[in-house]
Amino acid sequence: MASDHFQEVTILESDDLEAPGSERRGVPQAPQLHALLHMGRIQTDKWFPGLSEELLAAGAVLGADEQLCQYADGVRKIPVPGYELIGATRPLIEAHIRRRALSIGNVRLLRGRGCGLVFDDPREPDRVSGIRYEPRNGPSGSNSSHVLHADLVVDATGRNSRMGDWLEKQGWQAPQTETMDIDLGYATALFRRGEELPEIKVAHSLVSSDAANGAQPDTGAMAEVEGRRWMVVIANYASRRPTRDAAEFLQRCKELQAAPFGEVAAQCELLSDISTYRMIDSRRTRYEELERLPGGLVVAGDAVASFNPVYGQGMTSAALHASCLARHLERCASPHEPARGYFRDVTEFVDAAWQVSTMRDLSQPHVNGPYPRGYRIAKRVGRLISEATVTDAEVNKRFLSVAHMLQHPRTLRRPSFLLRVVKALVVQRVKG
Repeated sequence: MASDHFQEVTILESDDLEAPGSERRGVPQAPQLHALLHMGRIQTDKWFPGLSEELLAAGAVLGADEQLCQYADGVRKIPVPGYELIGATRPLIEAHIRRRALSIGNVRLLRGRGCGLVFDDPREPDRVSGIRYEPRNGPSGSNSSHVLHADLVVDATGRNSRMGDWLEKQGWQAPQTETMDIDLGYATALFRRGEELPEIKVAHSLVSSDAANGAQPDTGAMAEVEGRRWMVVIANYASRRPTRDAAEFLQRCKELQAAPFGEVAAQCELLSDISTYRMIDSRRTRYEELERLPGGLVVAGDAVASFNPVYGQGMTSAALHASCLARHLERCASPHEPARGYFRDVTEFVDAAWQVSTMRDLSQPHVNGPYPRGYRIAKRVGRLISEATVTDAEVNKRFLSVAHMLQHPRTLRRPSFLLRVVKALVVQRVKG
């Protein structure tokens, strides 16, 4: 999208892109299961037409409708047509997006590590005019840095972004970062795909935190990916975080209250070591609240907000941020102006993903908030919605539209929808 508005777009990349994903310092979570949700696929196909078809031709697997198997507290939810999800490893998705991006004539790749902002245009002293960087494999230190001048700097460096420090160093106020200590751990393994579960491409199992007498039940997700393989992830918190022990991983799959995980663990050959990742906190940085914001700067992806990936919304959120940037560039008079409109748009999507993911985090006994206003009521309502999704297709359709980031979570609070939830639960009680 930036390539449509600028003469040249330079991507500054510090990682060795030829290295396996598991060895890339900038993507420590690369071996874990990722999902390109329905909205994520819409967005990526908008910027790179035909990308989904390319991924499928390369071995990625499309799951749709009844092939997407969801469990709530061990009970399979009623299927909903109209939703699709691509199963693929993150390195495969990244490789195709990178190839398409770098094939654009005015996009170039520069190997180096960003180390600070530049404000050196005397005509516009309140504008970021470039970035200071150290070339890859070159000496480090201020004496070895170079300057890359730009009309617009986009920070997409991930959850460990140093943008706040860079702004403070240049005399600007750093944005406030809101954190929620969750101490989440997840583990992923690859299995050989056989003839088992022929009607399933994706399975997802969520269990309410109070569904097992106060214990912390595992969350599980699995998807068929390229190479006729299952990629399976188990996640939990604090002392229940999964380890790299293969026997433990297999046992936890069997204990999940969702049959597909046990079948894969019992019938399929384990092809990989167990890869683990620990996420100490969810965090979001409030650029939209800054009283003074320099021009020529936007921040995107995990550098703005990084949250529990239980619903797989990370990559889709980043794709939506890219669309916010495109909208900003289309409507702004100059990229040199403060990007307040962009940050307002991004905040809408951050709020949506944050509400969905942190509701589960806040229900854990070791998580101490911050709790949003009306949390107890929201938690109770969320539990009732989850129960209703098991038997009512319309309720599950609305829930999925939120989970896939097609609609904002506020739609789950509409009176007409809540009435539908109540009716569904009454029918359940009568039949039960």
